[in-house]
Amino acid sequence: MQIPYEFLGKVFIFLALLALCGTLFALLVGAYSFNKRRILFPSFTLFTLYLFYSPSKWICRVFRIRETLVDDILIDVRNAMMLDDFVHTKEGRVVLLPQCMRHPNCKARCDPVHGYECKRCGLCDIAKICEAGDEYGFKVFVIPGSSFVKKIFKEYRPRACLGVACYNELAEDMQEVSFVPVQGVLLLRDGCFNTEANVEEIIRKMEMCDV
Repeated sequence: MQIPYEFLGKVFIFLALLALCGTLFALLVGAYSFNKRRILFPSFTLFTLYLFYSPSKWICRVFRIRETLVDDILIDVRNAMMLDDFVHTKEGRVVLLPQCMRHPNCKARCDPVHGYECKRCGLCDIAKICEAGDEYGFKVFVIPGSSFVKKIFKEYRPRACLGVACYNELAEDMQEVSFVPVQGVLLLRDGCFNTEANVEEIIRKMEMCDV
């Protein structure tokens, strides 16, 4: 039986163009939703941009648009979709902070499951977030990497999660734990050392659950 290579080539090109058009549409809808704070087709946007994450960033580079727009859209749309469920989850709530927020002189030890155990020395913003967590019913974890997310979910089985990270890690981790209501807050200054978070925004999201 002769393989119809020409036909298969045409089908491949058609599917590639279809995927490109779908990704462009998802980017346009997501950008509109992000700028106007009016979420349109959220499930389609999330599915398409996660499925074509790398091509979406390539499209942004081609059109000289900042690549982090893709992550902004993914984070913003998921925040909007899950906010109501997040606010109304009353038990098993956790906050996941990146270890890069720690002060250079931090003396906290790293537990193999829980991550860094904050001593609340006040040298960085983590102590303030931990105190707010006590007040609003959130258990705060300071984790060295994404692998700790799976460990914490396996041991504690949280029912809602508030995550703080840089662009690509936050978008990816929110997808990983999307089986529970999740909210994300981007770092104001990222990197691997001495980063800065929007503490007021983190605490505001915790306060929203105190109803």
